[in-house]
Amino acid sequence: MPVVGSDGAREGAAWRGRIRTSVKFLTVSAVALLTTRYPADAASLTGFPEASIDAGSMMWLGVLGGVCAFAVTAAAAFIHLQRHSSRKAASLTRENQDLKLGIDRLEAMLNTDEQRVIVWSGSGSHPKIWGVLPEASGVPRAAGQLLAFGSWLTAKCAADLELQLDRLFQTGESFCTSFKTNSGTYVEASGRTTGGAVVLRLRDLTGERQMQAELAARNARISGELHMLHALLDAMPAPAWQRDAEGAMLWANQAYADAVEVVDAAAAVRDDAAFLDAAARKAMTLTRNEDGCFNARMPIVAGGERRIFEVTDVSANVGSAGIAIDISELEQVRKELGRAEEFHGRTLDQLATAVAIFSAERKLQFYNAAFRQLWDLDAGFLDGHPDDGAVLDALRAARKIPEQADYRGWRNKMLESYQSLEARESWWHLPDGRTLRVIANPHPQGGVTYIYENVTEQLDLESRYNALARVQGETLDNLSEAVAVFGSDGRLRLWNPAFGRIWSLPEDQLSELPHVKEVVRACAKREDERDAWDRLAMSVTGLMDNRTQVVSRMERHNGTVLDYATVPLPDGGTLVTFVDVTDSVNVERALVEKNEALEQADQLKNAFIQHVSYELRSPLTNIIGFAQLLSDPKFGDLSEKQGEYADYILSSSSALLAIINDILDLATLDAGIMELDLGEVDVAATVSAAVEGLKDRLNETRITLRTQVPNDIGTMFADEKRLRQVLFNLISNAVRYSQDDSVVDLSCKRQNGDIVFVVQDHGCGIPADILTQVFNRFVGRDAGSRRQGAGLGLAIVKSFVELHGGHVDIESEEGRGTTVTCTFPAKPQVGGRVAAE
Repeated sequence: MPVVGSDGAREGAAWRGRIRTSVKFLTVSAVALLTTRYPADAASLTGFPEASIDAGSMMWLGVLGGVCAFAVTAAAAFIHLQRHSSRKAASLTRENQDLKLGIDRLEAMLNTDEQRVIVWSGSGSHPKIWGVLPEASGVPRAAGQLLAFGSWLTAKCAADLELQLDRLFQTGESFCTSFKTNSGTYVEASGRTTGGAVVLRLRDLTGERQMQAELAARNARISGELHMLHALLDAMPAPAWQRDAEGAMLWANQAYADAVEVVDAAAAVRDDAAFLDAAARKAMTLTRNEDGCFNARMPIVAGGERRIFEVTDVSANVGSAGIAIDISELEQVRKELGRAEEFHGRTLDQLATAVAIFSAERKLQFYNAAFRQLWDLDAGFLDGHPDDGAVLDALRAARKIPEQADYRGWRNKMLESYQSLEARESWWHLPDGRTLRVIANPHPQGGVTYIYENVTEQLDLESRYNALARVQGETLDNLSEAVAVFGSDGRLRLWNPAFGRIWSLPEDQLSELPHVKEVVRACAKREDERDAWDRLAMSVTGLMDNRTQVVSRMERHNGTVLDYATVPLPDGGTLVTFVDVTDSVNVERALVEKNEALEQADQLKNAFIQHVSYELRSPLTNIIGFAQLLSDPKFGDLSEKQGEYADYILSSSSALLAIINDILDLATLDAGIMELDLGEVDVAATVSAAVEGLKDRLNETRITLRTQVPNDIGTMFADEKRLRQVLFNLISNAVRYSQDDSVVDLSCKRQNGDIVFVVQDHGCGIPADILTQVFNRFVGRDAGSRRQGAGLGLAIVKSFVELHGGHVDIESEEGRGTTVTCTFPAKPQVGGRVAAE
């Protein structure tokens, strides 16, 4: 039967159709039977004509009547059923409307309670959702987003809700808990089964329930954190403890129990076993900071051993908690590390190479004395652990690092060493001309060690060495002497073109680096040459402990003469040189013969000078004496002309006598028999005496002599006569080469204990080609309108100054004059020793 109104109407219509069809079918069937049985009388069936009817016909008429009776009965039953179905359908329609109204009222009630209800009624069916929650709850309104719990719940809460629902579907285990949304709010979720369906209800927690949920979550989190912290401390080997506000033990780990030598942590808490002694507890109470924290290193007996612990204890209004870390080994390692660092620091301070170590934070940790000396930085600045960049900035400000167009880029590139894995090398060319090789070596645990190697001298030596090698190579190649170097194995290593040329050895043969014996066979042509080469070969290949240099000479078969020498080298090799001295030998022989002749001539010259000087001096003295007598008025008056002639005789004789005296002095010096009469000499008086002897000449030439002699010049230790003679010759020479009405300067001073005399004229000067010869004997030069001297004055000056142990310097420029400087030592050296005062 239909259960609802609309379904009953449709079923009644179906039944009426089926009954009509049955009646029609029965009628047609009866007609068909009669027609078949009585075809001739078929037309009369409808009119029921009178005819005779047999038994068969009666039977068919009976069947037809029965069928008609059945059809009438069925029609009556159908009409009754149709009426009953209509009444039932109307009743079900009213009941269905009542149910819908009840469902609508229930949905309205669910929507007014601010909750979402999700119902799963069967496996695989889509859940039905009722109710709403405010947007502030963090629960989405869309059904698709609502069922995607991970989109609006935190990850952990979404996973927990999925787990609870799985248990509810599988075992029917109900649950009721709070979950946190992504917006920070809390939602209560309760799940249960009812009538074969699974129901999940979500409710927004507000007010006290919200606070309760937050407190529950916070309590769960804190409990978990405390459990995790206790588990962590239990796993640590360091003793840890927790006490309440009254100081009673609340909790301790196993390491604490081992330290106080009890069975387990529970026993330590029960017995309130103390880990710190009274002194440590008192120190802890007195030295806590404002935050209630105490931290110190102290010796404590733990497990029967005295060890060093770093104790940290934190106190609050609810109690205190502490931990003690055993740092005995760390302290020992720290001390050993400190001693090692101190030793390494002392070692690095002895190095000439600058070293600086920077930490991972780029702070200067260590520098040696060579580093501070190299950069000349303030010790206070370096001890303040400056940053690497600050050190570079300070060096740049002092212009002690290479000048850079882009300093910031260069600085950043230098600091890239902190991110590098390999050592980096760079070359710094400093503004003061020094060159540094800078090696930045990164430490595996962070930081960089800089090594500053001053390679200025090394590069200079290398450059000079390379230049010297090139010069030596060019020199060897262009030497006329033959040079060959044999190695320790006796083979030729180096040679110059002259070696192959002198011995007529082709370059191909020499390039094969032949053994010295092969060279001997190729070069020795006769017996005396072979003997010389055998001595050379013995020097090259000999096994003597002390190899010595061999120098000798050989005459070859072609008449040439060679001087050869062997020089042992430090590496075991031997340097052999050959010098063609054929021409030198020939010239030497000629020079020896000529030298013998010159020596004989020099002896004759000296004998002649001495003989002539002495022979001339006696008559010259007589001439001077008689000329003076003639000029003396006591022996009679002379005419003006006669007096003039007598003056000429005296001046010429005096000049000749001075030349003869100079020659005699030089001869005495050459003979080595000149002796100085040393004594205290008044310097100012000696200068005055020398000037006095030249007054007539100065007046004649109208030359002004300016003397600069300090009043405190004092005395010197010298031969007064020779000193006066030196000054006389210097002034006389200056006057001779000065113009009339000019000035000659004479000065005297003390310099580092020595006495220095300087005579300067402003005359014609000395040409450069003659300046190096002015101290030679009998060397003179044009004096203009005055008579040229004999060329002995400066030679006498140089000889007497050097005899006192001093030296003479001369400077001259043509057209501007000449300056002669004579330096006398404070204590003259005579014969290689200091003269006694």
